Amino acid sequence: MARKAQPMLSESGQQALDQYRQVLQQFEDISLVTICNSLSDLRQFIAWYEDSWCGEQEERNFTPQAVAPPLLIRYREYLQISLGLKSSSVNRTLMSLKQYFAWARTTQLIQSDPAALIKFVPKEASPPRHLSNEDEEALVAAVNAVGTLRDQTIVTLLLHTGLRVQELCTLTRQQIHLGKRNGTLRIVGKRKNVREVPLNTTARSILNQYLETLCQDCQYLFPSEKTHRSLTGRALGHLVTKYATQAQIAALSPHDLRHRFGYRMAEFVSRHRLAQIMGHDSLDTRCSIFVEPSRICNRMWRKSHGYNH
Repeated sequence: MARKAQPMLSESGQQALDQYRQVLQQFEDISLVTICNSLSDLRQFIAWYEDSWCGEQEERNFTPQAVAPPLLIRYREYLQISLGLKSSSVNRTLMSLKQYFAWARTTQLIQSDPAALIKFVPKEASPPRHLSNEDEEALVAAVNAVGTLRDQTIVTLLLHTGLRVQELCTLTRQQIHLGKRNGTLRIVGKRKNVREVPLNTTARSILNQYLETLCQDCQYLFPSEKTHRSLTGRALGHLVTKYATQAQIAALSPHDLRHRFGYRMAEFVSRHRLAQIMGHDSLDTRCSIFVEPSRICNRMWRKSHGYNH
């Protein structure tokens, strides 16, 4: 269902809108765009009110005094369900109405503010990004072409261990165990939970190379190049963005690489084991989101990256 851009209002509804327009235009620090949006949101609400309100009046003319919280809740549901608007659009409308009724209360047009306790709708959670095989290959090619061994090791570990940002930034030499045919990272995750993260052939190979170049006095595996303390999450984000840009991959974050690992691992380990490796407290949706999409992944990736056993 689509809304009219300029729905017709009753005489009293138009007067209320015009009165509020004059008020907004008096504020020099409010942009024209903000004024237009606020008035548009109010016009749509008045039009909905006059079209759908069923009261004792024969004429359904808008007055702010007749608006009560249940009516605003109905309007919020109308925006969400009937119109199917995104949470950001619904919340912008609610903010416009909150500002209008707060002004009406301040100027004593109404005795109480019906919008004061109306809650905004929760933001929509963005689905985790699932990198394609081509995206991963392009990212690895970019960091291998121009990146330092340190940067290559960071990107490799993000892709092949699924570590959280803070876990990778604070990783130390003492947390690494490398054998001839296996290896693990001892990770202290959220709420001090300890887990063992397996290292495949690719991760073990580049770690062996990188550790030979790392100063023995370094407290962290990836010290900041400026402060020599642990790498910050912001710096790690810039590093991933740098190579993603070269690989022509838009809006890539370190957390996306963690999800890439989760999708890959979900193809050949149980959900319980995946939850252990990734440090999830339970077999909840954070773990299950990896399961179904991973079925389409190329099984040859397992063999080429040393996950055959």
